[in-house]
Amino acid sequence: MPEWRVERGLADYAEALAAMERRAADIRAGEADELIWLVEHPPVYTAGTSADAAELLAPTRFPVFSTGRGGRYTYHGPGQRVGYLMLDLERRGRDLRGFICSVERWLIAALGDFGVSARAVPGRVGVWTDTPAGEAKIGAIGVRVRRWVSFHGFSLNVAPDLDHFSGIVPCGLAEYPVTSLAALRIDASMADADAALRRHCPFL
Repeated sequence: MPEWRVERGLADYAEALAAMERRAADIRAGEADELIWLVEHPPVYTAGTSADAAELLAPTRFPVFSTGRGGRYTYHGPGQRVGYLMLDLERRGRDLRGFICSVERWLIAALGDFGVSARAVPGRVGVWTDTPAGEAKIGAIGVRVRRWVSFHGFSLNVAPDLDHFSGIVPCGLAEYPVTSLAALRIDASMADADAALRRHCPFL
């Protein structure tokens, strides 16, 4: 069973990235257990392998990190739960698409505990819900796999400052806003979100 770890405080993004790389290598070498690591970061923008520089609208607003995960630009910051998934997909079936779908279903189930009707949308990775202003993204997914060990993972908007997303085109989807549990007027703490995530985790 994977280790489940909840980091207290704000985790430095560069240090977290290095820790993920080390843990993934150790898992592949058989020297460490799988890990599901829940963190919050100080405000940062991160660029995936498909990032377009034109979608970084405020390049000096927050630190910007290039990463090896899939996808385009994303924001991480306080009030957003980030889940890093270091899992051995070789023994879990070598099915990357199935893995991503499992993460989507996981977030959808966790959001359901708060009365949020969320869904996956074909052609758009992530988790979506309806708001008074229309469809909006509440959870993002971006993973990397090396030698069939995953790292990076997902982000779930609990109560971040949504204005911080305005410095990028989130995931390259300019036509869709982002939302959060707080923006949906749902009073949920990070501990509440963590409990729902643990309750519905398909990898434990």
